[in-house]
This record gives sequence, C-alpha cells and structure tokens, in this order.
Amino acid sequence: MNLSDVSKLTEEQARETLERIRWPNGPVCAYCGAMDNITKFRGKAHRPGVYKCNDCGDQFTVTVNSVMEASHLPIRIWLMAFSIMCSSKKGVSALQLQRQLGLGSYRSAWHLAHRIRHAMQQEPLAGLLAGTVEVDECYVGGRPKRGQGRKHTGRGTLKTPIVALVERGGRVRARPLTKVNSKTLKGAIREHVDPKATIYTDQLGAYKGIGPEFAGGHHVVRHTAKEYVRGDVHTNTVEAFFGLLKRSVYGSWHHVSKRHLAKYVDEVSFRWDYRKASDGDRTMAAIQRAEGKRLTYREPVRQ
Repeated sequence: MNLSDVSKLTEEQARETLERIRWPNGPVCAYCGAMDNITKFRGKAHRPGVYKCNDCGDQFTVTVNSVMEASHLPIRIWLMAFSIMCSSKKGVSALQLQRQLGLGSYRSAWHLAHRIRHAMQQEPLAGLLAGTVEVDECYVGGRPKRGQGRKHTGRGTLKTPIVALVERGGRVRARPLTKVNSKTLKGAIREHVDPKATIYTDQLGAYKGIGPEFAGGHHVVRHTAKEYVRGDVHTNTVEAFFGLLKRSVYGSWHHVSKRHLAKYVDEVSFRWDYRKASDGDRTMAAIQRAEGKRLTYREPVRQ
C-alpha cells in the first residue's frame, strides 16, 4: 500500500482498507474485545462503518481505540499521512503535510503528525538486543546564544544528548538523556542489551567497566587516535543512525524542542527498524501499532 494506491481510494474504500489492516480476521469490539457476536449497521439511517457489539452493547468504528479516534479528518487523509511519514526517509515537516494533504491549518497537520509518531512509539522489546550491539551518543539542537560561552559540539554543549543502541543488522533503541555520564549510559545498556551480547563503543570513559557484565565483552574504537575500524570493532552502524536523525532534524523539521524530541527520535527509530521492509509494509506496520493508543491535542501542547 503506497501513496499512489491510497490517493486513488474513495472514502469508503479507504475505510475498508483500514478495516482489513486493523481487523484481518474480522471486526473486533473496541470496548470488550469480542469478535464473534458483532453486527454491522447498514442503510441510510446509519453513518458508514458503524458496528454494534451484541455482547457489551456498545457501538464502534474502525478508528475507535486508536490514534485516529475522534478525528474529523477523512480516513483517506489518515492513510495518506501514514504513507507519507513512513516512506519519507528523512522525515516530513508539518507544513509540508499541510500542503500535500490540503489541510486547513498548520495545527491540524502538527497534531496529525504527532499522533502518527505516537503510533510509531518504540514498543517494549520482544527480547533484548543481541549479538553485536553498538552504543554511542550524539547531541541535537541549535548553536548556543551569544554570550552563553559553551562549545557547539560534544560534551559541555547546551544541545540535548541522545543515546542509541544499535543491534548490527537489527533493531535500534534510542532516547534523549538528561545527562551523559556512567550511570545513564551503562543504565541504558543494562536495560536493553542481552548479557550474552558484545558491546562496541568509542573511548568515552563513561563506558569503562561495563565489559565484565557481557559475555562478548566491551570493545573500544579510539577515534581520538584516528582509529575508526579495527577488524569488526567499529561504531559505524550507530553513527549511520545518527546521520539519518540529524538530517531529519536539520533538513526536514529544522527545529525540534527538547520536550518533543523523544517523539521525533521514535519516528526515526521506527523507520530504522523497518528499513528492510517496503514502503507499503512499513505503512501497514505503523497503522497496526496505532492500536490502543490515544493522543489528544492538549497532551503534546501541555508537555
């Protein structure tokens, strides 16, 4: 399901497509989870796509109990937005979404994008990161204001730090940090990495001492000595992830506030995890992850 396919759908066809993605085995009650005793309302007296659960008596549609619930946007627009955000390797701005989808306001496009990012939010790992895991940190943000006297890059900057743990050939776990120190970095590794794994990092002292906790040990590549690869020891994979993140921030989003940065990191992480899937399969995966999630306009605004 790519953007070209979705753009040709009528609203009724879009609804049927969404139902097939969310309910591959038939309608499921959004309130009690029943599957077998459900009636679909038909006729002019009822709006399209309304079902009734004969077990609990509640009525629902395919958008209930998802990020699309209580939205006034057509389902066709939702599917197009999912497709655009899932197929844009370096992200898409809310202004561009507004133009491409013909939305009436920037606020609608901004909230739409955040709801889709909420669907993309990193889920609990089905098994810890395993094999070879590269760990590194980067800093995202603008240059410090005049007179702040802080350097522009690396530790000591006013930019927001992000730690990423990348399983070679597999998944990523990334999140913003309040501080870059031994406690936060080692804590992230212990939380997300299987004890049987091998850890690769740069020479930052905060990682020192983590090796004995993992069967494969901790191996260091020394960038300060102009060493970037030593056999299999490198952090090029995690740096590739950071390259995509930074290009998304500086090239598409331009400015990301600290309070919303985690949502944008989740979006890049989602596309990374599904990088080997087609655009259509990636879009369907994001829609399926919208299950059971809600994000009202007030929630991101108040954060």
